[in-house]
Amino acid sequence: MAHRKFVDRDGHRWEIRPRTPSVWELSPVGDNPQRSRDVASPGYEKDPYELSQEELQALLDGAKPTSPRQVRSPFKE
Repeated sequence: MAHRKFVDRDGHRWEIRPRTPSVWELSPVGDNPQRSRDVASPGYEKDPYELSQEELQALLDGAKPTSPRQVRSPFKE
């Protein structure tokens, strides 16, 4: 299955991957130095291919980078 890709206003390439019906993951593609981000899918549209470039940019602008999971080491006390 192909995922929707787009280029933001800074020239970075992103790929949109629907994780659940209500959450999409914006993943950097190629030489994009950004971290992936989770965003709430817009309630009016469930298919990323139906959104305009401006709507995708607005989703990206409102998203915060996903922080790495803090996993406790089993070797620490």
